[in-house]
Amino acid sequence: MSKRDYYEVLGVARTATEQDIKSAYRRLAVKYHPDKNPGNAEAEEKFKEGAEAYAVLSDSQQRARYDRFGHAGVSSSAGANWGAAGFGGIEDILGDLFGDVFGGGRANSSRRTSAQRGADLRYDLQMTLEDAAKGMTAQLRIPRLEACDACAGTGAAKGTQPENCATCGGAGQVRFQQGFFSVARTCGNCRGAGRIIRNPCEECRGAGRVEREKQLEVKIPAGVETGSRLRVAGEGESGTQGGPSGDLYVVIRVKEHDLFERQGNNLYSSVPISFAQAALGSEVTVQTLDAQQQLKIPAGTQTGTVFRVKGAGMPALGGRGRGDLFVAVTVVTPKTLSRDQRRLLEQLAEVEDHDLEDKGLMDKVRNIFG
Repeated sequence: MSKRDYYEVLGVARTATEQDIKSAYRRLAVKYHPDKNPGNAEAEEKFKEGAEAYAVLSDSQQRARYDRFGHAGVSSSAGANWGAAGFGGIEDILGDLFGDVFGGGRANSSRRTSAQRGADLRYDLQMTLEDAAKGMTAQLRIPRLEACDACAGTGAAKGTQPENCATCGGAGQVRFQQGFFSVARTCGNCRGAGRIIRNPCEECRGAGRVEREKQLEVKIPAGVETGSRLRVAGEGESGTQGGPSGDLYVVIRVKEHDLFERQGNNLYSSVPISFAQAALGSEVTVQTLDAQQQLKIPAGTQTGTVFRVKGAGMPALGGRGRGDLFVAVTVVTPKTLSRDQRRLLEQLAEVEDHDLEDKGLMDKVRNIFG
């Protein structure tokens, strides 16, 4: 049976543009693709016929020969190339249709898939509690892979360019037919890259990237805590074949403090006081993150009593207020006593022995200690 005219197969005029031919083929391919018509031999034949027509008319040189000589001008190449033009999965065709809407298409799909985003990097930053409270600018030295300057990331020697793989046509995959199904596998010639580098760059040996150390300034906001993660966009490793760079993630670890324990935005510490201070009341100096502050100890304070210093804790991340400082007092018993201290405590012991429930005990204590 003689072949139908390729323009008739696609339903376009001989003056059709490249875009008209592409759109017509996609409509036909989606309608008759074997994935949508399982077991339908007629649909499969129409699909093959449309793919063969598109393989010829989408190639400017083959189309010119076809326009001049008809089927005889392309008979040797049409049968070999139609499968590469269109017998992919139905998802490939639909992807092409949406690709036109968003600025893509099959013509550049292999370039999109071969470009790879660079890897994300992690940097663990250790800092003091004081720095976490104030915020800081950290100087980081990041070892990473960057695009080779000598070849601009192409991997090819200066003055040369990578070539599209002849086996897969730059797609990085080759397809073969198994019944009604089209199966794709990684191209063995280019190992999925879609490109062949004949003359590798001497600087990067064809990799397109070299290892360098980058120095960065990263602003750490006030209020960070252990486990906080800061993202620095585009400061990871460079992508390959024109792909975007990855990101850098700075992970915070706040060192333990000698005086303060942190829970959220609140701080906790303790202060020792003497028995006399606890019994009579006093003012003691407590250390905050910023300065020293006076804390009033009321008379009769017991060990373990906790006092709150409002606003002396950690700032909230993002500048939304500040936590508090909670100070627990510990009444310290002296290990050694002077002669006067022993005498005064013996007098106190006599008072306690006579009446532990005496409501005037505090007044007696005040008298003993002057």
